[in-house]
Amino acid sequence: MIFTDNGIILLRQDFRESDRIVSLYTREHGRLNVRVPSVMRQTGKLKALIEPFVCAEYRIYVRRGGVMGTLTGGKISSVFPAIRTDLKRLTLALHFCELILRMTPLHQPSEGKFDLLHQALTELEIGGPNPAFQAAFTLRLMMLAGFGLDHPVLQISSDFWQKMHEEKFSNLLFSDPEDLLSLAKCNTVCRRFLNQYLTHPLHTTEGFGLKEDVPPVLPSTLGAVPTVF
Repeated sequence: MIFTDNGIILLRQDFRESDRIVSLYTREHGRLNVRVPSVMRQTGKLKALIEPFVCAEYRIYVRRGGVMGTLTGGKISSVFPAIRTDLKRLTLALHFCELILRMTPLHQPSEGKFDLLHQALTELEIGGPNPAFQAAFTLRLMMLAGFGLDHPVLQISSDFWQKMHEEKFSNLLFSDPEDLLSLAKCNTVCRRFLNQYLTHPLHTTEGFGLKEDVPPVLPSTLGAVPTVF
């Protein structure tokens, strides 16, 4: 069977002498692991298609009864060049890809996850990250993965909580002390969830407030937080 689907490269790794295995998140088929044969040879023609967080329409062949497909071609939609020239944007883009990779089982489609990752990369391409970008992405991914919180916790206001889940990432600019405190609480929620949900730490958490040991915020309210934290 041969099919085409829009996808974003999450991860790539060497396989055998000249092949690579890539993990990509597709709009209609979910997360897939795909072999790219002979791509590391000088004559390899698919190198541009498997760069990290490249968005493209991929053509994939899957043998009957097979688990892993083979990439046979594709058409690039965007390589997000501005992200690749800025270390902060690049690190955040890789972080988002790792979150999708780690929080999404194979072969379980979710257009919402694809759109979330594509929106985040698009906004990073247009403008630089802000301090709320990472937490907002994580909270929305938690919701799409079935771990979201229907109501604010840690005494975060409903208005702020709604903005973190619905507002454009690039518009999440806060200067009010109360909003900055709410943002810190959102980072705490994300950190607690990831620390308990993931079997081993992320590789891309440095600089995003997810690894630091911060004092607990308003411990009297912790009973409202689900046990996944």
